Parts: sequence; structure tokens; C-alpha cells
Amino acid sequence: MEDLSRTIVRTWRDLPEPLVDTAVVLAAVAAALILHAIAHRVMRRFAARTPGSADDVFVEQGRRPSRWIMVALALAFVRRALDLSERADVLWNQLAGFIIPALLGWFAIAMIRAGGQAVEIAADISVADNLRARRRRTRSAILGRIAILGVGFVTICLMLLSIPSVRSVGVTLMASAGLAGLAVGAAAQPALKNIIAGVQMAFTEPIRIDDVVIIEGEWGRIEEIRLTYVVVAIWDERRLVVPVSKFLEDSFQNWTRHSSQLLGSAFFWLDPTADIPRLRNRFEEVVRANPKWDGRALTLQVTDTKPDAIEVRVLATAADAGLTFDLRCDIREALLAYIRDAMPEALPRRRLEWHDAAGNPDKATRPATAG
Repeated sequence: MEDLSRTIVRTWRDLPEPLVDTAVVLAAVAAALILHAIAHRVMRRFAARTPGSADDVFVEQGRRPSRWIMVALALAFVRRALDLSERADVLWNQLAGFIIPALLGWFAIAMIRAGGQAVEIAADISVADNLRARRRRTRSAILGRIAILGVGFVTICLMLLSIPSVRSVGVTLMASAGLAGLAVGAAAQPALKNIIAGVQMAFTEPIRIDDVVIIEGEWGRIEEIRLTYVVVAIWDERRLVVPVSKFLEDSFQNWTRHSSQLLGSAFFWLDPTADIPRLRNRFEEVVRANPKWDGRALTLQVTDTKPDAIEVRVLATAADAGLTFDLRCDIREALLAYIRDAMPEALPRRRLEWHDAAGNPDKATRPATAG
């Protein structure tokens, strides 16, 4: 046994140095990959036993960057065992200065994205009362993008600082940073304005994910909130891209600011002799039988009068904007059909009065009806 070990040691010493260094590097990489696979499997089993699925997201998102971070740590551990030339040592340090910050930034961004996904899992916006969930999703989306931007900026700075020439000119850059900052700020004023507005929106929350809004004369839902712009999904499947600053500077309608419940209205022009109590009874029957009505309120009122017609307004409530729109359409169709079939006399008519040569009403020649 001792002879075998001595033979192995003698053979190892007789190998060329580049071959030995390559073997050491490959062994370190293999050991790091095996150790990472074992650790990842253990973490997956531990996360699977927990009731929620948020930790599963963190484990999955961190799998790839943590693998290469472990490889980098293994290579740093065996660095002293390698016989590198002066040029190879400089190249090694240069690559390490680029790769290590990049891997750490990658891992940090992966964790930020995992946090956003965990919030999406915990904040379900498909339920009826989703105001709190939409608030959490909106704030998480905006702050997550800001954090990713900050991590990316710091990572690039750390990578550039590993270059000696960049460090040597750092004093000159710092001296001119004031003027350069003013110039860049003036040139990028619209972008900076929207970025600052995005940060402000994360805390003031004038809009949230899945809010129903009317902006630029368009009805739609907030589909996506970016750092500088907002995507509004229009009802006909178009997409309206709006700068973030517009939601802070201009007026717009938010139908789901405090609740998704809405009051829908519909208007009818009828003859002044229409039987309003009879129509009101029919309206209440139609609304109470409609499953889209949420049971909060319903009313029918005469809201305006004209010489030849009256304006009748009906109101009914529903749980959200989509149901409110459909409920209004159902009410219009049902009442128009009822007026056509059961109350044709309620349709607006224009009345004429006949006079004789002396200017007196001529009842004998006046038609029974005129339209």
C-alpha cells in the first residue's frame, strides 16, 4: 500500500506543470459542481416541506448563479496551488475582477426577481376583493425594477474598477463629474423625470396593477408598470403606452381606486305620457333576475324633461367594471324590448295641432295620431 502511494506521488511530481495545473482546476470545478448539486437537492427538499411555494421560487432562481459562484470560490481556493507565470497571474486577477462582481450581481438580481415572483404568488389578483393584492404587486414591481437598476449599476462599476487604467483616470473623472452630470441631466431630463415619477408612484399609488382607468379617451386596465412607462390594455386588445409622469401631472379616471364596485347607468328618451311606475316595476324585475347585479342599489328616475320627451335614467350596481358594462347593456336590451312589445305608447312622438281659418283648434279634421 505504501509502495502504491509512493508511486502515485512520484508519478504526480513527474507530470508537466501545465498538466498538473489543469488537473487541479478540473478537480476543483468538479468538486464545486458536485457540492452544489448536493446542496441544491437538500434545499429543494427542505423548501418542498414548507407550506408555501415562495421559498421554492428563491431556490430555483438562485440555482444557476449560485452554481457558478461556488465554482469561482473553488478556483479561488486552489489558486495558491497553481504554478502560474507572471502574465498568467495578471490575467487570472483581471478575469477574477470581472467575473466575481458579475456573478454576485447576477445572484442579487436573481434574488430580487424571486422576491417579485413570491409577491405575485402571495398576492392573488384574481379574487373579487383584490385591492391589497394589487397594491403589493404594484409596489413590488416598481421597487424591484429600481433595485435591479441599482444592482446593475453597482456591478458595472465594480467590474470597471478592476481595470487599472480606469482607476488611474478616476480622479480626472471625479473632477469633471459635476459638469458632466449637469450636461447629462439636461440631455436626459425626460428620462430622469419619468424615473423619479416611477419612484414616486411606488409610494403614492395613483394607479395599481389591474386598475381600470380612462386615459387619453381610452378605457382599459393597467397591465404593466415599468420604471418609465405604463402599459394600458385597451378593451379591444390594443395597448396604450403612457409615460409614468402623465399619471402624476394630468387628470385621468381610476374606476378601481378604492374598490372595484361600480354604479352603472343607462338613459332612455320616452314620451311624456309614459307610465313610469309600470316601467320601474319591469326594470326592477330585470335587474333582480340578472346575475351580474351585486344587490347593492337599483333605481329608475326621470332626470330631465323636453317639450317632446322625457329623459329616464336607470342605475344599477355590479362588482367590477366589466360586469357593470355588461349589466348596462342587458338592461338597455331588456327595457327596449319591453317598451317595444308592451308599451309602444311610451316611444317618443311629435304632436301636431290643427287649426281652422279663424285660428281655433279644429277637432274635426285633426288626425287621431300624428308622428
